[in-house]
Amino acid sequence: MASRRNVLQERFFTSLISGDRAAARDIVDKALQADTPATKILSHLFWPTLDQFQNLHRNDQLTPLAYNFATRLLRQLVDQMQIRLEQSTRRGTKVLIVSGAEQSEEIAAQMAADLLEADGYTVFYAGGGIANDEVVEQLTELKADKLVIFGAVSSTVPATRLLIDRMHEIGANEHVQVIVGGGVFNRADGLAEEIGADLWANNPTELVEQLQAEPGRRMTPDQRTVGRKRRTTKRSAA
Repeated sequence: MASRRNVLQERFFTSLISGDRAAARDIVDKALQADTPATKILSHLFWPTLDQFQNLHRNDQLTPLAYNFATRLLRQLVDQMQIRLEQSTRRGTKVLIVSGAEQSEEIAAQMAADLLEADGYTVFYAGGGIANDEVVEQLTELKADKLVIFGAVSSTVPATRLLIDRMHEIGANEHVQVIVGGGVFNRADGLAEEIGADLWANNPTELVEQLQAEPGRRMTPDQRTVGRKRRTTKRSAA
């Protein structure tokens, strides 16, 4: 079963990086005809394939053309899959989702948005390239309960660190649970804790599970390492 799934994923990957729209759609259509749930297609086909070409792109093992083919085509398929997700009863919980600026990061965040919405959350998906001040302002305007940040590349980390630090400075973290996910947080053990996130997940499916399991978890001040060096330096200088 696993080998067959790997073969299917490889065929899907090849169709994406070559820009073969018909072949990619055919693979998805056959999965749907076999009564494969939309959630499983997202978690067992779309996500691992995205992770595969993300890693190749990060290591300069994929041409810009192939990366563009893959991201544009996969985003289209993710859009189409959203309407097939079975919707659960609304939870009355608002979630704001942002991501790094890379196309692949936005697709990962979009999959997370679709799965969380299907699980009953009220989701506001902003994508990448949003200034931290705007994110904080939007959290206040929405009276959001949770902030989800998806990142795949290392350049996303500093902005995420500054955003969480800013939330702590103004007290927004008292009401908003911060969750991070994606490749960059998976590769560096302890990074999510270091920057002060309350929860972290390897992929969109795990994100939904984490929110179900620990909806109220918060990083305590003694667990956070973000900003400690700066505060220690200030005290030493004094």
